[in-house]
Amino acid sequence: MTDDASGAERRGDVPEPRVDVPERPGDVPEVHDRWLLVSVAGVLSFVAMLDMNIVNVALADISEGLGVSAAAAQWVVLGYQLPVVALLLPVGHWLDDLGVRPALLAATAGFGLCSALAAASPWAFWLIAARIGQGACGAVLFVLMPVLAIRSVRPELRGRAMSVPATLGPLGAVIGPAVGGLVLDHLGWRWIFLVKIPLCLVALAVVWRAMPRSGRLRAPEGRSLVDTALVATGVTILLLSLTLVSDAPAWLALALVAVPPLWWWLRGPGGRPVTDVLRAAGLLRAHGAVLALAVGFAAMHYVVALHLRRDEDVSATTTGLTVLAFPLGMGLAGPLGGRLADRYGARPVAVTGAALTATGLLLLVLPGDGWSPPDVAWRLVLAGLGMGLTGGPTQALVMGAAPPGRTATVGSTVQLARSLGFTLGPALATAAWRVTGPDGGARTGLALAATAACLAVPLLALPARGPANRSGSATDAAPATPR
Repeated sequence: MTDDASGAERRGDVPEPRVDVPERPGDVPEVHDRWLLVSVAGVLSFVAMLDMNIVNVALADISEGLGVSAAAAQWVVLGYQLPVVALLLPVGHWLDDLGVRPALLAATAGFGLCSALAAASPWAFWLIAARIGQGACGAVLFVLMPVLAIRSVRPELRGRAMSVPATLGPLGAVIGPAVGGLVLDHLGWRWIFLVKIPLCLVALAVVWRAMPRSGRLRAPEGRSLVDTALVATGVTILLLSLTLVSDAPAWLALALVAVPPLWWWLRGPGGRPVTDVLRAAGLLRAHGAVLALAVGFAAMHYVVALHLRRDEDVSATTTGLTVLAFPLGMGLAGPLGGRLADRYGARPVAVTGAALTATGLLLLVLPGDGWSPPDVAWRLVLAGLGMGLTGGPTQALVMGAAPPGRTATVGSTVQLARSLGFTLGPALATAAWRVTGPDGGARTGLALAATAACLAVPLLALPARGPANRSGSATDAAPATPR
């Protein structure tokens, strides 16, 4: 390939949405179906998302064990979440120029090491520093997991492959508090950081043996460090404002401070390639759908748990079991969604799943006063089935349209959209609850969640505009029958 052609690919000017050969030495050839590597992508997605919520239940014990205030203990959670989201875009741009294998090995090893350091923490500062290191490694894992899955199989099997990390990742986020509670009650808070290490070791062994060797990791260039600082500053301020707005709405004004660094980044050499890729591939609507579904999911999860416990006086155990109805439906439908996408095309299956999720959330608005756990549970199962159907196909739709040489960038943008949705959902639900008052707050919050899910349906249904899509993407229509 000539330099001009390579440069065109990197700018996103090539009309073909993907190629069927490795982009550089060490990438997984798509002509071979390596389901063991797809499983690794799913396991690491589960582990990275599990860490988002598993620590929440242990904050009181951490505060007491290390002798710090509850506010300081909260930074054990934020120390992981903030670098994960803040580093996604810079990491995606950096990983486009690297092979998957060395980055995956380094990130998995770093994640496991930082988990061990967190468990051994003698002081709060040590623990927060270890969590920041976990978050930085987690950002790399979040970007690489869809890339690893989509490059491990032939194009006609991408829906099935993408459903693995797309299903296991959110499941890790949902069951995190339940797993954390069990570990906390029987082993203590330090073990919350240790339970993930065996999975990291297994993933390391599989990647070391199953993936071809590739080049070395390279340090980011000086300009990349400037871009990282701008994005990290802007996104961190934005997330802090969304996190704190539940305590006081005035914190929302802090989001305005995030505008200048993000604007400078978007207008500079670091941000322009990202926006060019999304425009060239016609993926803005799909990203909007991912954001909307994440908002609806997170808002629903927050409102249902709070309403059952506080307003309906349901026990903590019953509430936990009721809320687990959603991941149950999602886990059942996830593999089916991937198979249907490979048979009938990613877009129609993604639209059907989003519509089913919206229906389940709309039905949650109806019970009104006098909720019972069974009434809520079957509606959550319906919404979970829809989310399971749409997860893998939507991921395949987005990643399959990524221009050659830019899969990591697209992987980072879709993960950022999902992460922002998970943060924005509870903040919007809390604001809606406060505006309406205690009597109708739960219904208003659920109506907001259902509205967000409904918005995702037309965003996925309308064909994306852009060079990649005008040429015809194989993810939109039913692919050829697998060999």
